[in-house]
Amino acid sequence: MRLATLRVLPLLACSLVLTAGAGYAQTLTSMSESFGLPDGPTKVPVRPISFDLNSLDKTADPCTDFFQYACGKWVKNNPIPADQVRWGTFNQLAESNAYTLYQEFKAASEAPKTPLQKKYGDYFAACMNTDLTDKLGAKPLQPELAFIDSLKDKKDLATFNVTAENKFDSAYFFGIGVGQDQVDSTKQILMTGQGGLTLPDRDYYLTDDARSKTLRDQYVAHVTKMFTLLGDSPELAAREAADVLRIETALAQGSMARVDLRDPAKRYHIMTIAETEALSPDYKWSEYLKGMHVSAPTMNVSSPGYVKTVNTVLETEDLAAIKHYMRWHALHNAAATLSQNFIDEDFNFFSATLAGQKEQTPRWKRCSRRTDAALGEAVGQDWVKQYFPPSAKDNMEKLVAALERAMAEDIRTIGWMSDETKVEAKKKLDAFKDKIGYPEHWRDYSKLTVKRDDFLGNVERNGIFERERNLKKLGQPVDEKEWGMTPPTVNAYYQPSMNDINFPAGILQPPFYDNSIDPAVNFGGIGVVIGHEMTHGFDDQGAKYGPTGNVKDWWTPADKKNFNERTDCEVKEYSGFKVAEGQNLNGKLTLGENTADNGGIRIAFQALQETIAKSPQTALAGYTDGKRDGFTPEQRFFISFGQIWCGASTEQSARMLAKTDPHSSGEWRVKGTVQNFEEFGKAFGCKVGQPMMPANACRVW
Repeated sequence: MRLATLRVLPLLACSLVLTAGAGYAQTLTSMSESFGLPDGPTKVPVRPISFDLNSLDKTADPCTDFFQYACGKWVKNNPIPADQVRWGTFNQLAESNAYTLYQEFKAASEAPKTPLQKKYGDYFAACMNTDLTDKLGAKPLQPELAFIDSLKDKKDLATFNVTAENKFDSAYFFGIGVGQDQVDSTKQILMTGQGGLTLPDRDYYLTDDARSKTLRDQYVAHVTKMFTLLGDSPELAAREAADVLRIETALAQGSMARVDLRDPAKRYHIMTIAETEALSPDYKWSEYLKGMHVSAPTMNVSSPGYVKTVNTVLETEDLAAIKHYMRWHALHNAAATLSQNFIDEDFNFFSATLAGQKEQTPRWKRCSRRTDAALGEAVGQDWVKQYFPPSAKDNMEKLVAALERAMAEDIRTIGWMSDETKVEAKKKLDAFKDKIGYPEHWRDYSKLTVKRDDFLGNVERNGIFERERNLKKLGQPVDEKEWGMTPPTVNAYYQPSMNDINFPAGILQPPFYDNSIDPAVNFGGIGVVIGHEMTHGFDDQGAKYGPTGNVKDWWTPADKKNFNERTDCEVKEYSGFKVAEGQNLNGKLTLGENTADNGGIRIAFQALQETIAKSPQTALAGYTDGKRDGFTPEQRFFISFGQIWCGASTEQSARMLAKTDPHSSGEWRVKGTVQNFEEFGKAFGCKVGQPMMPANACRVW
């Protein structure tokens, strides 16, 4: 559903990189050229390579600033492209994958060979057809705007939402979804979350520093401009924009902070439908659920304060203001599918102002990514045949097994944990499920209608299709084979309720993995990624889940105290890392990812050492006198790790991500991790007290 930033299911809370967010969610802006014209890339995107000697800045001291040493020349020679807000080796690989998808989509749109190719080819063609979108202007949105205008009473919002969701994939103020019960992960239960905001985070509405106030003023100006493009008078548009900001500010005040949303205990509140209605008596939940054909005696209300706040908004705001808010969300969510004037204004605020992007991203990239997001398991079936052969899957399975053995050894030998808790930790590790490359069973898209001349309609029907697919899970057995990312995705994730680690085919390529290079480089790249996802099962939140995916306390009181002291060390450490003037990382928000980075590199390093010990001739092939390209295996391991995070961000993007992204910036993912790992200092001959080898380092795993 297209309710702005609705949070119902924390499915991918433990992904390797940010999967979506304001500034990056504007995936359909910049569709300026007409389909049929030569809109493809002017040149094929460059694929990154593993262990790039040309990226090194050997004038830098690795013991002082390892990020500069590993990536200095890369950053210098790879300025942020005008159509990006951050740029790194991750992005390079994502761009390369997007190009391969573009080739698949373009061919399917012109000469499909299968029904699935016809479907995703038509979706792509509709996205690319700006001749039609420019001709139609805001006309595709008019049915939803007319429907909003038909609302006669705020107390009818629940039944109104039923039609809005089923016709337009729009949910106003509230929405529902189905996910695993964190107390009994074999059960799938009904959930409702919080949302309704347009700016990247609640703090954008609530912080009173000068920068935040200026951004709010710019936001109001943007909303006003969008309404005038819709045809409203300047006076009416200004009143509408003021209503939007006031209502969204109220919703922000009632919303949970991102740090709190990480805690499963704080987002788990099982309530009967009657109890939920008592929180928001002006919203008839029983009628809404009946209209949605959902029958459940209880649901998890993850943010009760938000539910209460919505009721206050419905009580205190007049119907006209409520409609202005709803009109805005309909317009905002559809903006990228409308004519170029809407696209330009949408870009100007969300990408240029908020994130510092200079130019709109070429349309072929945006449409390729949008089509993959909508029909990823359709195109994925064709994509993996060409880009992820069975041999790659087999090799990855061996790497995962090596990392799991290394983590078992880490658990066995770690000094601060009692034998009693170690037994429970090992049980959880043994229960890990590994998913590599792509699903065993592909999603069925036969009931999804795609039209070649209906871009907005395709987006809406896709959302409805996915919502209905999700709601049908209620009361059904959990599908442990289901994936949360598409095969070409450059990312990975751990899902605590499933206790599984997931590695899409898209990331199993250079610079992360290269079957032709030495193990030291692969363990420093994809090995650390694997270790990262495994450690998520034991980070500050993952450690609250047991082997079956249930929230369970498997710690002794003394071990929990030790664990918390060690994670507190990381919180303090990373909160001291600056990403922009006056803007540091939030160590509490990034704690899980920082723990995973720090644990992942240790586990991968240990797995490398075991590999070298068992098969030295194979592992050290290409080395002369213990070195290759002038570096030891250990040095190559750390350089490989550093280079997967080479990159930079615009200042605006860095500030936004520090407030919204649970991951640290690439620079601090590198420096923060190696300075906590004594083996790095040994590999490069650092002395205790140097920046990358402090006397008092943090260690959890």
